[in-house]
Amino acid sequence: MTSKHQKRVEILLEALPYIKQFSGKTVVIKYGGSAMKSAELKEGFATDIALCKYVGMNPVIVHGGGPDISSYMEKLSMEVRFVQGLRVTDAATMELAKMVLVGKVNKEVVALVNQHGVPAVGLGGDDGRLILAEKRILTGEQGEKIDLGQVGRILDINTEVLQSLGGDFIPVVASVGADARGTSYNINADEVASVLAVALEAEKAIFLTDVEGLYADVDDPGSLISQCSLPEVEAMAMSGAVSKGMIPKLRAVSRALTGGVNSAHIIDGRVPHALLLEIFTREGIGTKIEG
Repeated sequence: MTSKHQKRVEILLEALPYIKQFSGKTVVIKYGGSAMKSAELKEGFATDIALCKYVGMNPVIVHGGGPDISSYMEKLSMEVRFVQGLRVTDAATMELAKMVLVGKVNKEVVALVNQHGVPAVGLGGDDGRLILAEKRILTGEQGEKIDLGQVGRILDINTEVLQSLGGDFIPVVASVGADARGTSYNINADEVASVLAVALEAEKAIFLTDVEGLYADVDDPGSLISQCSLPEVEAMAMSGAVSKGMIPKLRAVSRALTGGVNSAHIIDGRVPHALLLEIFTREGIGTKIEG
């Protein structure tokens, strides 16, 4: 056997124990960042999802679409405004957000996955009351209440909606929800992914980002942490050792792990086939966090 062929065999053998370990398990993937922009990365992500399904895993995709929403708002001369990292969402913004998230981005992701021979189904949070939400009110630095409009927090997940699809379909969930009266809410996609992972008793929650993972020193790219515990991550967040942009991800990680998910992963979606490299190789490529 040539060294070229031997290398291919070694790759397959390395993946085998992970295929056995995760077959039949649910994995929730938050899809976002650069992985949603580049045609090559989109294609690679869809291929990864298909392979996960073919080897017996049950992937569930959650996506946002903030840059697309902002782009359309700017084209329509609508004000784009954020407070504490959350989009101020009046009724007109909510209508546009649903059009972009559910009508455009969601269907694009579904089409990408379908092209690889595994059927995907797109869902918004108000489909079958999948995501029951309520209005989120922020607290300002002086203790004042801040009303962001139709920005929501999750109250409950109706897992029966996903179970009714059967095991053959891959759910693709847009990060919007609705309350009992049918009012729609814009919800942070990391939050949706983490709460959904808990509700589905997922094995893993994986967050695609535009960084390699967590760093011991945010100013040192060589200090990537490959594996750590939730208490260590929480200590880093309290000490200010992580960037502000990573805080929402870490909240989502904490919510998933304290809710019973076995592990959470922060990986670099700019790397082709990042999902496969993290799940099916010994070293992985990002940061794995366990409770």
